[in-house]
Amino acid sequence: MELLAPAGNFAKMKYAIEFGADSVYLGLPAFSLRARENDFTSTKLKEAIKYCRQRKKKVYVTVNIYAHNYHLPKVAQTLKLLNKLKPDGVIISDPGIIVLAKKYLKKIDLHLSTQANCTNWQAAKFWHKQGIKRIILARELNVKEIKEIHQKVPQLELEAFVHGAMCLAYSGRCVLSAYFNQRSANLGDCSHPCRWAYKLYLEEATRPNKFMPVEEDSHGSYILSSKDLCLVKYLDILKSVGINHFKIEGRTKSISYLANVVKVYRQAISLYNNKKVSKAKRKIVINKLFQELHKISNREFTTGFYFGTEKFKMQKYDAPYVRPDHEFCGEILAKQKLNDGSWEYKVKIHNVLNQNDLVEFILPQGENLKVKIGQLYDLDKEEFVSEVHGGQDKAILVQLNKEMPVMTILRKKKVV
Repeated sequence: MELLAPAGNFAKMKYAIEFGADSVYLGLPAFSLRARENDFTSTKLKEAIKYCRQRKKKVYVTVNIYAHNYHLPKVAQTLKLLNKLKPDGVIISDPGIIVLAKKYLKKIDLHLSTQANCTNWQAAKFWHKQGIKRIILARELNVKEIKEIHQKVPQLELEAFVHGAMCLAYSGRCVLSAYFNQRSANLGDCSHPCRWAYKLYLEEATRPNKFMPVEEDSHGSYILSSKDLCLVKYLDILKSVGINHFKIEGRTKSISYLANVVKVYRQAISLYNNKKVSKAKRKIVINKLFQELHKISNREFTTGFYFGTEKFKMQKYDAPYVRPDHEFCGEILAKQKLNDGSWEYKVKIHNVLNQNDLVEFILPQGENLKVKIGQLYDLDKEEFVSEVHGGQDKAILVQLNKEMPVMTILRKKKVV
């Protein structure tokens, strides 16, 4: 059971690996479906692959835009670069790019992107004959359909999304962003109009210009905004129908979101793999992990199309987000042991942190810890700080009696 995590930049990639991902997927801005908020260059990509290799983790590179003629020469250059860098796989949607990939990539696996919209076993068999080793399944499939694809084409690896944002459009092939903002979602530049509030009006044919509003409330309706996918309770079922590669969405999400989600799914996979744990005990722990995901920013959760029961209940009409009662307040950048046996941590602040706050420390491995914050200092140790706010790229020093690793995430309950 492979756990794939998003890597929107180098820092997020490191957090994904540290918190338990088996592999990461990332892309160069020009040819990835995450063109914005993406700082990977050819040099950083080389460093990223080296970083993962040293830790025995895998890297999959996205080249999954739908290309126009003018893209093809640069796509060819990028594929030649990837052939030198040797990632573990390249994720592609466009048949034309697949042709180029087969020409320029040697001994690098080709994966078919979910954007390519593979929804049946004949299509899966076709793509396998074209050299595709793994298909990232269309999100519109149910488990019965996936099982049949696996049975008909058993040599093909199957990957599926198990957590994160869902797109209104079929397999993510949306045209609304291009229509409203001249920013093509299929070229990695989506402006997310599905998350906007809309006001709708009905016009009866014999009463022109007399509009009747169709609204959920005075602010309009988020009729296009889907709930978030969450399959943490069902990983064993997905494995039983042939899926061995579980993918988390979220290359634009925060490091806190990424760290927490990856850790939860890592723990869930470990639990499913542990044959000594009874079904009753596993159910209890999985339910706790499911509740843990509610502490992270979300749009409510759905199982999507997998079980055929929620496909007409996937929209979240009232607001784009559920604001959880916990907030990300910091990350540990460095640490040192003091002469008195306590530990001093350099903490980057993301939200307000006060002396005497009860803070939950999300460790990369092991149980989370709740610790009351003691004295806070500025970095030169000359000034005592009682309160510090985020948004200023500011770091402070925190002294605690417990040892925790670098990259630990700090989270606290919001004060109502």
